[in-house]
Amino acid sequence: MDYNTSRKKLNLPEYGRNIQQMVDHLSTVEDREERNRLARSLIGIMGNMNPHLRDINDFKHKLWDHIFIMSDFKLDIDSPYPIPSLETYEEKPKKVPYPTQPITYKHYGRSIEMMIQKAIEMEEGPQKDALTQMIANHMKKSYLMWSNDAVSDDDILRDMAALSKGKLKLAPGTRLSDNREAFKNKRKFIPRKK
Repeated sequence: MDYNTSRKKLNLPEYGRNIQQMVDHLSTVEDREERNRLARSLIGIMGNMNPHLRDINDFKHKLWDHIFIMSDFKLDIDSPYPIPSLETYEEKPKKVPYPTQPITYKHYGRSIEMMIQKAIEMEEGPQKDALTQMIANHMKKSYLMWSNDAVSDDDILRDMAALSKGKLKLAPGTRLSDNREAFKNKRKFIPRKK
């Protein structure tokens, strides 16, 4: 018996053993023109295996890269795209720096703090007032998502003053969105009957 465990390891198992065998056969074809023709045919077959991926940018480029990866970068064909190298394929991704700055109010999140900083940097005027109003409404919605209890406008204004160090204030008498408006489109979970 010939088991897959005794065969060569597949570099890209999502294409299967038959495609891998076709790529291996490409390496044995001596005529360069015939090898290029077979490679283009194989790209078509690989594309037909994953038609849902055709909407992705550079879909063909990805398929050509996959042929080179499956051939262990030894295939000598004319590619319409730059030929990838083994070094770039094995290169480790760079570490993503994790933010170490603590979030003051976790229920608002870091994005609210960043929006408040941008609003502070803006010049005084109607745009800054409108942005401040939108931030306050968003803070109220965020708070309500975190806690199902009602929250008063005074609590939101107090938190905004604390986050902006007193630099952002709403006009006196300004009302924030109503609690019911914040959850108007929120759907309740209804279990399905079996």
